[in-house]
Amino acid sequence: MPLFILALGQLVISLDYNIVYVALPDIGAGLGFSDHDLQWVVSAYVVANGGFLLLGGRAADLLGRRRMFVLAALLYAGSSLVGGLSQTPGALVAVRAVQGIGGSLLFPATLSLISTLYAEGPARNRALAVWGAAGAGGLCFGSLLGGVLVEAFGWPSVFFVNVPVGAALAVAGWLCFPADGPRERARRFDAAGALTATGGITLLVFLLVRAPAEGWDTPASLTSAALAAALLTLFAVIERRSREPLVPARLFAHRGPLTAMGVTALFSATFSSVPYFLTLYFHTVHGYSAVATGLAFLVPAVVAAVGTQVGERAVAAFGVRRMLVGGMVLGTAGAGALGLALTSDGSYAQLLPGIVLLGLGQGAAWTGMWIAATAGVAPDDQGVASGLASTTLQVGGAVGLAVLVAAAGGVGQNTSGPGLLDGIRTAVFAIAGAIGCGALALLIPVAVLARRRTTSV
Repeated sequence: MPLFILALGQLVISLDYNIVYVALPDIGAGLGFSDHDLQWVVSAYVVANGGFLLLGGRAADLLGRRRMFVLAALLYAGSSLVGGLSQTPGALVAVRAVQGIGGSLLFPATLSLISTLYAEGPARNRALAVWGAAGAGGLCFGSLLGGVLVEAFGWPSVFFVNVPVGAALAVAGWLCFPADGPRERARRFDAAGALTATGGITLLVFLLVRAPAEGWDTPASLTSAALAAALLTLFAVIERRSREPLVPARLFAHRGPLTAMGVTALFSATFSSVPYFLTLYFHTVHGYSAVATGLAFLVPAVVAAVGTQVGERAVAAFGVRRMLVGGMVLGTAGAGALGLALTSDGSYAQLLPGIVLLGLGQGAAWTGMWIAATAGVAPDDQGVASGLASTTLQVGGAVGLAVLVAAAGGVGQNTSGPGLLDGIRTAVFAIAGAIGCGALALLIPVAVLARRRTTSV
């Protein structure tokens, strides 16, 4: 039962992130958003979520994982209710920011609960595979569910659907998870570190979301960059001097969290950017409806879910690093095959070989990177370790998508003409190259280790 609740929590996070995309045109028309401001229905969530993840992870460690899970679920339910009732653009953008904060509390609480409820090894790997399958499915099923809800009930339904689910999660978490012990008075919350880290990361994500469209040399971009750099530098100084730092230095005593941070950033910049370009391809190049576009993502969802299970078994057989290399090799081959199959008159069947390889690699890498993020970390630090990895996931996604859109010639929802397909194809080939470089970076230590073992024998 606890694993089902944790998987459902991850499904809610994934669905909530993706379900709004299909509803954007109706939201813009219904509330009177300008074309320039409509992006903030998505961006407000991304900025708030990315900025508060580290704080959410440490709060789970210090204030209690069950408490934070329940609080985050209630925050999701309440903000979703307000979102569905919103009558102005400003109100809805504010709601999306609150939902982002809810996600920043729920994600690390969920991951740290898995890491503390299930012992490191096969039991935890199996739990992470189930949790990962729910997340992979949610990212793709969100598009389908959003299309169905919008066509049947209108755009408010994509918010209202979260209300009963969030409330049920809060009740189930309170009843099924072990009670949190009393807070240790000897352990202090690093308020100065939390404020500077949250402010710096929030401004950094804001910059990465806004600058590609508005320009890197605008006053807002330059101010955000300067303030983000100043706050993150101050955060580093505070952490060095704090007795109870927000991010303990002991976390970096072994390679697991560092490897996971690098892999999560690359994963989000590459694998997680594919749906953006596929949505453009299905909807704009081939004229799919919202529901048809959602249906087109069913195969990637199922294959990615299968990949999470394959990844869990591969970890037991080959180890985490080798499995990550294998997943990235599959992803490289899949993205390359997908890029070749993207044509103006091609059928969906032509995309399937690339989609299958890419989905298997994505699912395997997703499971492996969270196993790496939690391996060898003390129970009291599981929350902040999860927060670190999930923060790099958000920042990596913002950076990656901005770079890929620029490399593709600035293609977006309003782009049309022959340049659109060329831009999409360029982005997918760039994704293949980046995943391949990541696999090579992970493969080198594996090869060195194998050579050392051969020499010693």
